[in-house]
Amino acid sequence: MIKSFLTLKTILLAALLTTFLTGSRAAERFVVFQSEANAWKLNDITIGYSEAEHSCVRLAAANLAADFEKVTGARTVVGGPTTVLIGTVGTNPQIDQWVKQGELRDLKGKTEKYIIKTIGDQLVIAGSDKRGTVYGIYELSRQIGVSPWYYWADVPVEKHSELYILKGEYTDGEPAVRYRGLFLNDEAPCLTTWVKNTFGTNYGGHKFYEKVFELILRLKGNYLWPAMWGWAFYADDPENLKTADAMGVMMGTSHHEPMARNHQEYARDRKGWGAWNYATNKENLDRFFREGIERMKGTDDIVTIGMRGDGDEAMGNGTDTKLLESIINNQRRIIKDVTGKSADKTPQIWALYKEVQDYYDAGLRVPDDVTVLLCDDNWGNVRRLPTTEEKKRKGGWGLYYHVDYVGAPRNSKWINVTPIQNMWEQLQLAYNGGIQKLWILNVGDLKPMEYPIQLFMDMAWNPTRYQVSNLLDHPRAFCAECFGEDQACEAASLLNLVSKYNGRITSEMLDARTYTTDEFAQVVSEYQALEARALRQFITLKPEARDAYRQIILFPIQAMGNVYEMYYAQAMNHQLAALGDPEANCWAERCRQAFKRDSLLNLQYNKEIADGKWDGMMIQKHLSYRTWNDNYRADVCPSLKEVAAPQQGPVFSAQDGYISIEAEHT
Repeated sequence: MIKSFLTLKTILLAALLTTFLTGSRAAERFVVFQSEANAWKLNDITIGYSEAEHSCVRLAAANLAADFEKVTGARTVVGGPTTVLIGTVGTNPQIDQWVKQGELRDLKGKTEKYIIKTIGDQLVIAGSDKRGTVYGIYELSRQIGVSPWYYWADVPVEKHSELYILKGEYTDGEPAVRYRGLFLNDEAPCLTTWVKNTFGTNYGGHKFYEKVFELILRLKGNYLWPAMWGWAFYADDPENLKTADAMGVMMGTSHHEPMARNHQEYARDRKGWGAWNYATNKENLDRFFREGIERMKGTDDIVTIGMRGDGDEAMGNGTDTKLLESIINNQRRIIKDVTGKSADKTPQIWALYKEVQDYYDAGLRVPDDVTVLLCDDNWGNVRRLPTTEEKKRKGGWGLYYHVDYVGAPRNSKWINVTPIQNMWEQLQLAYNGGIQKLWILNVGDLKPMEYPIQLFMDMAWNPTRYQVSNLLDHPRAFCAECFGEDQACEAASLLNLVSKYNGRITSEMLDARTYTTDEFAQVVSEYQALEARALRQFITLKPEARDAYRQIILFPIQAMGNVYEMYYAQAMNHQLAALGDPEANCWAERCRQAFKRDSLLNLQYNKEIADGKWDGMMIQKHLSYRTWNDNYRADVCPSLKEVAAPQQGPVFSAQDGYISIEAEHT
C-alpha cells in the first residue's frame, strides 16, 4: 500500500513538473534527460537536411549543432547519416513523401507550422514553410536547455550528458497573428553606445542585427522595424537587408517611414531631396519612394504606406484627406511599376498613429488588401478596435504597442514599467476585438524589456493560452527556464510584483509630490521587502544564473526602489524643513545617498554584469525631468533644504547621581 501511494505521488509530481516546465512552451515536452520507457537515446547526433533548403533553415541548423555542443559538450555533425532530419514541405523529397503517405499529417498548406516526430530511428523536424522549419529547430534547442535569451539576458545553458526523445508527434500549430515583430526605437544613448562598445560601429550593422534576428526567430517572431533615430538600416550597412532575408526575418519600417526608406536617409540630405512636403515636392519624394521599393524588391518584406510630417510629426495642422489619398495611390502605383505585379501582391500596412487616426475617422480609406495598423495610447492601452463591418477587410488589422515611449507627458525609456496583467488584458482585448493580422512591439533598446518581449511574442502566437486563472503560469515558466525549476516560484512572484509596482508611475513621472509622506513610506517599504527577498534568493542561485537574475529581477527592484527612496527622502526633507526641524538635514543626506546609489546601480549594470558585456546599455537619464523630454545634460539630484542646527546642544542635569539622556543625544 505504501509503495502504491509513493508511486502515485511520484506520478502526480511528475505531471505537475511537466505542466510547469511547459508553461511558456507551446509544444509538449519531448526531450528528457534520463531513460524512460517511451524514450530513445539521442546518441552521436548528426543533423541532415537538403542543400535546397532556404538559407534560414541551414543557418538555424548550424545554430542547433552549436546548441547541442553547448549542452552535451560533444561536437555535432552536419551531414552524413542522420539522427535529426530537418526538412521543409516542397523542398525536401523525404518530407514530401511522408506528407503524401500520411506520416506527417496536417502540414501541407499551413503557415509557419512545424511537426517534430520520431520516425524510425530519426527525430524529424518538418516545416510547412521555411519559418515553420526554423521554429521547429529552435523548439528542439529550447527543450534541450538553450533559452532564446541565452545571449540577450545571459540565461545559462543547461548541461546534460544524455538526451532522450519521447516517441510521438509534437507541434504547436499555426500562429494566431500572422506577422509578429519588434521595433527598436529611441536607441540613443543606450543601444547606440552599447553597439559601439560591442561591435565597434557607429550604426547598427549586420553583426548586431544577426543577434536581434536570431532572438526574434527563437521567440517564433518573423518581423522587425529597425532602429531609426540616428541609424539607417538600409543605408548604413548594405549587408543588413541581405542578412535579414538570409535569416528569414521580414523587415518593415516604422509608422512614419514610408516605402522601405529610413527617415535618416532623407534627413541626412534634406537639401538634396527638398522639402518633406508632397504637395510641393512630389517629384523628388516619388523618386525617394521608388528607390526604397527597388531595393527591397524580391524580399517578402512589408511596406509601410502613407505619410506623416518630417521626423515623426503631423503633416500639418489640418486633416487633408485628399492629399494623403493621392500619396497612397501614387505609392501603390510605384509598388506595381517596380515589382511588375499588382500592388496587392506586396504586403502593406497603413499606421493610424496619433493624428493619422483622424484621417481615418474623417473618412479616408485604403485599398482592402492593406493592413490597417491601430495603436495603443503609447502607455499600453488600446485606443480603438475595428467594428463588425471593418473586421471583414481582406488586409485585416494590426496593432502597434509600446513598452517604451518618447513623448508627452514624459518619456518612458529607462526600465520596464508594464504590469503583466495590463499587457495580457489589452492584448486579449485586441485579439478578441479582431486585431489579428500584425502585432509590433516598441521595445526601445530591447534591454531591459526581456520579459514583456517574451509575453508579447507568446501571446502573438497563441493569445488564448493564458487566462485569468493561469496567467501567472507564464512568468513562472519563464523564470524556471532562466533560473531553474527550484527557483521559479519565488522569482516569478518577484517579477510579477516589481512589474506591478513599477507600473504605478514611471521613474520619469515620479517626484516628491506624487505621494503623501505616509504613502511614500508604505511604497518604499514594499520595495525594501522585495529587495530583501530578491537578495535572499540571489545567494541561493547557481553562480551561472546570477547574471540573468540581476538583469531580470534584482536590478529592476533595486533601481526603481531606490528612486522611490530618493524622492521619499526629498519629500521628508521639505516637510521637516518647513517646520524648522533640523531632522530635515538627515533626510537631505539620505536623498543624496540615494541619488549616488542610482548611479552606482547603473554603473554595476554596465560594468559588472556578465563581465561588462552590457556596457552602455544602462546610461539612460531618468531622474528630475523638467519637461517631457530627456534633453537635459545629466540626471539631477532633487532640490533639498537645509535647516540650521541649534548653536548649543541639549543641557542635562543630574538627579540622584544619574543623568537621563534621550537616545538621539547620547
